[in-house]
Amino acid sequence: MNLMIPVRPDGSVEPRFGKAPMVAVAGVDEAGTITSWQTYQVNWDALHDAGTEGSHHARIVTFLRDHEVAAVVATHVGPGMQRTLNSMGLPMLLATHPDARASVEAAVAAAGEH
Repeated sequence: MNLMIPVRPDGSVEPRFGKAPMVAVAGVDEAGTITSWQTYQVNWDALHDAGTEGSHHARIVTFLRDHEVAAVVATHVGPGMQRTLNSMGLPMLLATHPDARASVEAAVAAAGEH
């Protein structure tokens, strides 16, 4: 399963979801172990105001679909993007650690407890 998390170059969690310059897609196995980690320079910070909110959400949706993302891990997602994720059936899991990889692992573990 693939999870996406906004990241900073140092591997920490980027608090801005829709304005993240970079994101990571983590491949996670059934045991909750990260098996792959790929970062992408998405430049959503620069692109955020380059068009309408809908066109920006469409850009993010395209990325999520292209990378077969099953859930998003983040500290915050705005109300409009929350609606978009809900309509896609993608859960938003809370990033609880400063380190992005640790946040993905903790989010998967917490989701498995419910």
